[in-house]
Amino acid sequence: MGKRQSRPWIVSDELWSLIEPLLPKPGRKLVEGRPRVPDRQALCGILFVLHTGIQWEYLPQELGFGSGMTCWRRLAAWNEAGVWDQLHAVLLKELRSKNQLDWSRA
Repeated sequence: MGKRQSRPWIVSDELWSLIEPLLPKPGRKLVEGRPRVPDRQALCGILFVLHTGIQWEYLPQELGFGSGMTCWRRLAAWNEAGVWDQLHAVLLKELRSKNQLDWSRA
């Protein structure tokens, strides 16, 4: 989790194991259509947009994260479900347990 990488929007297996249990389970599809983009891919798309600053509509489909609208909707749903506050608490606990909090930047 503490190792820097060249593509910070890619979620490591270690980090995903902390995030996945916090995500709400998807509801039943009301209408048949395309398969749901997996949560991990949607999260990578969200992180890509936040890291690069591009507009949601310009999220490159070639990256495999789903459309910008899909990622935006997932971000909104997770926000409404309180995922980000829970994730913040989990990450702080994890960093504290590994003595990796850098208070010099606080």
